[in-house]
Amino acid sequence: MATGDLVVGMVFLSQTILGILGNFSLLCHYLLFHFTGCRARCTDLILRHLTIANSLVIITKGVPQTMAAFGLKYYSQDFRCILLFFVQRVARGVSMESTCLLSVFQAITISPQNSMWAVLKGKAPRYIFPSTIVCWILNILINTIFPLSVIGKWMDANITRKTDYGYCSSVFYHKLIASLFAAWLSFSDVLALGVMLWASGSMVSILYRHKQRVRHIHTTSHSTRSSVESRATQSILVLVSTFVFFYALSSICQICLSFLNTSSRMVVNMSAFFTMCFPFLSPFVLMSYDSRVTRLSFAWRTKENSNILGHLGGSV
Repeated sequence: MATGDLVVGMVFLSQTILGILGNFSLLCHYLLFHFTGCRARCTDLILRHLTIANSLVIITKGVPQTMAAFGLKYYSQDFRCILLFFVQRVARGVSMESTCLLSVFQAITISPQNSMWAVLKGKAPRYIFPSTIVCWILNILINTIFPLSVIGKWMDANITRKTDYGYCSSVFYHKLIASLFAAWLSFSDVLALGVMLWASGSMVSILYRHKQRVRHIHTTSHSTRSSVESRATQSILVLVSTFVFFYALSSICQICLSFLNTSSRMVVNMSAFFTMCFPFLSPFVLMSYDSRVTRLSFAWRTKENSNILGHLGGSV
């Protein structure tokens, strides 16, 4: 195995293992919040769906890429490739739209009472669950055409363009189909990104005006509530910025691949790396800004220490 392949394989392996552990830990924390009676936020349901989608992206992208980089034999049967790419695209779309929903609902949550969004504050939480379900259904419907452009290794006739990912290949048999497919997927991505950036801009503006307004207010309860909302908003802003940054890099790689007659392994690996960066980093971003995670971990450690001291005292 070449040194370059070994390095690439280790990078993908690290991303996959740490990403799965991070998302699994975050999901466990949200389940513990639910069962231990911690105060739930209206965005927690969206974050659970985001965590599940990110985990699916890492599993369907990271595991095959790691196997391909290490030169492990991967039997690229057509049905397996179809299922792999389908789940990957659906999960990626849900991840994007969940991030978009997060930014929109948080912008509504922190909007002042005299804003045009104030009327939606009380109604917004009721639409969170239907919105997350619609995200999954919409992406399943959008990507039903995608399996038609994925093959294993035995169908090579009448191919207009073929991109080899090392474990499967995406192909198009007609230029018109390729163009329509790219336009269809790009439209939903651009729409979600536009809404995401608009909501993020609104949050930055609201936070700035709020900071100016309450600069001379020192009420403890008001300060505590503002701090919690501010941290939640900051975490979503960092999340959106992370997503947009790595999405832009991944899109540049995809555009390069679309203009290349032959697949470049370096560009394919770079695209896969950037695609997995957001699912890999997002759980750590969310946990670092969520004070409930720190409190829960502290309470858990305190309980464990008390049990240990109790056992030691009983033995003495």
